Formats: sequence, C-alpha cells, structure tokens
Amino acid sequence: MLDFAIFAVTFVIILVGAVLYLYPSSRRASGIPGLNPTDEKDGNLQDIVNRGSLHEFLVSLHQEFGSVASFWFGGRPVVSLGALRQHINPNHATDSFETMLKSLLGYQSGGGAGETVVRKKVYEGAINNTLKNNFPLVLKLVDELVGKWASFPEAQHTPLCAHLLGLAMKAVTQLALGQRFGDDAQVISFRKNHDAVRAGFHTHWLSFVLPPSRLSALSEMQSVLLSVAKERKSQKKQTVFVDALLQSSLSERQIMEDCMVFTLAGCVITANLCIWALHFLSTSEEVQDKLYQELQDVLGSDPVSLDKIPQLRYCQQVLNETVRTAKLTPVAARLQEVEGKVDQHVIPKETLVIYALGVVLQDANTWNIPYRFDPDRFEEESARKSFCLLGFSGNQTCPELRFAYTVATVLLSSLVRQLKLHQLKGQTAEVRSELVSTPKDETWITVSRRSSS
Repeated sequence: MLDFAIFAVTFVIILVGAVLYLYPSSRRASGIPGLNPTDEKDGNLQDIVNRGSLHEFLVSLHQEFGSVASFWFGGRPVVSLGALRQHINPNHATDSFETMLKSLLGYQSGGGAGETVVRKKVYEGAINNTLKNNFPLVLKLVDELVGKWASFPEAQHTPLCAHLLGLAMKAVTQLALGQRFGDDAQVISFRKNHDAVRAGFHTHWLSFVLPPSRLSALSEMQSVLLSVAKERKSQKKQTVFVDALLQSSLSERQIMEDCMVFTLAGCVITANLCIWALHFLSTSEEVQDKLYQELQDVLGSDPVSLDKIPQLRYCQQVLNETVRTAKLTPVAARLQEVEGKVDQHVIPKETLVIYALGVVLQDANTWNIPYRFDPDRFEEESARKSFCLLGFSGNQTCPELRFAYTVATVLLSSLVRQLKLHQLKGQTAEVRSELVSTPKDETWITVSRRSSS
C-alpha cells in the first residue's frame, strides 16, 4: 500500500509538471513579466475583446506589469513596449503599419531582408514622387472643398468625417492610380469596397484575419488595381504612384499589393489626421489665430508649395499635437527577425513586438498635462525627440503618414486663412481605437468667414 501511495503521489507530481510545461497558461512570453494565456488556442484574445480594444487592453497590461510586458496572441508570444525604451536590433526592414495591414490582407512580405529593403525604398520613393508630380492636384481638391464650405450659411453643421474621408479618397486614388479616378462614379464605387474592407478591420483586426464576408470587396478592389496597372503600363505619361512601381522590378502581384496598401492606409490615415486636426482646432480660437498668423507671415496670399511646407513650423506642431492627442496610430508592430533586447529583457527571434504608442502618447511623465491639446509643447526639444523616437517624425515615419501630413498642411493653409472653425456646444468626440483612431460617430463643426486684417 505504501509503495502504491508513493507511486500515486509521484505520478500526480509528474502529471502536474507535464501539464504546467505543455499547457500554454503556464508560460509567459519570453520570460518577460506579463499575462499567462487564458486559452490554449486563442491566448489572451478574449482578454483583449473584454477590454473593448487592443489599446485599452495594452493600457491595462502596462499599468499592471510596467513598461515592458508580455501576453499571448493565439499561440504566439508578444512583447509590448509601453514607454520610450532603447530597443536593440529592431526590425527596420519593414514598416510597422504595413506589417499589420499586410497581415490582415493575407499578403506575404516575401523575399529576404535585402529584397524587403529594396521594395520598401521603391514604395517610399513612389509616394514622394507622386506628391511632387501632382501637388497642384492636391491644391485643386482642397480648394474645391474649402470653396464649398465657404458657401455654407454660418449656422449650417458641417460633417467632418463624411467630407474629409471624401477628400482623402479623391486625393489618394487620383495620386495613386491616375485620372481614371477623376470620375466621381469610379471614386464612389472604389470607396464602397474600401469602406467594406475597412469595416472588416474594425471588427476582426485583433485576429489579424480579414473575415470572409469582406473578401468579395477585397477581391473587387484587387481586380480594379490590376486593371489600372495594365492600363497605365501602356501610357507614356509616368506621374502617379502606380507608374513608379511599374518602372521597378516588382511583379504584377507585388504592384497590386503595394497599391492596395497605399490606397487603404493612405486614405484612412489622411482622412483621420484631417478630421482630428479640424476637430481640435475648432476647440481653440487661440490656436487658430496663431496658425493664421504663421500662414500669413510665410505665405501671404499665395498658395502653399512643397518648398514652403518646412517653413510652417507651427502648422507642423499642430499636426504633431493632433497625432499625439488623438493617439492617431495607437499600435504598431514588428516581427523580431533577429534576437533583440529591451532593458535587461532578451526578445527572442520571431517574437512579435508591439509598440503601444497610445500608451506612450498619454504618458504624463513624457508629455506633461497630456490630455490638453497644446501645440506649443512641441517647441520643446524633448517633445520633438520623443515624437521622433516613436516613429512619428524623422527617417522612421511611415510614408503614408508623411503623405497625410502634406495633404493636411495644404488643407489647413487654405482653410484657416479663409474660415474660422467653431465647435458645436455639447458635442464630445469619442474615440474608436483600431488600426487608426477614428471618431465613433460623425463629428460636426460650423464655419464662418474670417475677416481680413
């Protein structure tokens, strides 16, 4: 009996040890402090869903475990960085926003590190060139919108989301794909599929898989992009984004994928940067007046030009503060291709590293009174440096955000010199955090003509 009892106890100890070793809830990602998985298959996915968004989940995670924390995304260990920390050996070969978007779309990054870097340079160069070649078109599209707003009665409520998503869609499709999208019917059709795919991101992006119900819209968009590429290939005029890709060594499939990423990311980032910028400006007449004065000093009565944009420093501060206050891109992600390190923590190869940008952007220790919209904070070198380290300025800025800054600067330079923006009393813009932070509901303002002084 004693021998049996000893055997039974020994067996139970071994069994428990095996379960603790084999079952994921016994492990923490990479030995970094964090959550054990609550489900063998889904990891901490249900915890994320319960919090309402990945951003809110990360806020809670970092409050509990500190600035470097871990959790499980299905069977994959994830390390999240919730403060400005030196990340040794980060993967700079791919853009963090592109990483998440391509994962959702089911696209493969493909190729080795060298090929990835070349493709990234082609992509960024194509965006830069299309802005240079088509800047007058951006001015034209903005002037059409501002002229429309200037004709409104002062009491009329103006829907920011509807109008600025329309502006972004026109700007991105025409600069990316050419004058085929100068036809409003083409833009409306493309936008219908774009909105369907984007809605799939909101409901399913945490699983990094686009739901089947959205695949038909994605398929239609892909067919349009392949058709445009074939049309542009035979044209001599090489001025838009797809033209630059066609001149590279990229395959037909790669060109379609890069056009898809740019049209989706460019549109959603541009639209929401403009929406939040005008929303925050409507809350502060002082900021509007200071921006107006800079625009008058630098531009006079002339339209803005690419070479003048760097001189509009306060305008840049307004956009930086918009990104910070709205937490425009609350999350970014990169796959750790080689072993990395943060503080004393080693990050193994193939670990998914999340940059909890929304957590950092509301950190009081970094920004001082973080919840107030105050562009003047970016007069401080420390604030500009922090912004650069987060990838919102400098060499690591995603190219779609640089595109969005250009369009938003053109919009502000025209709008603020002609009109004053007014907030509706009692309106509160609630944030929906997904790949890009958007207002939960339509956001309204009123406008009035600015008297010349």
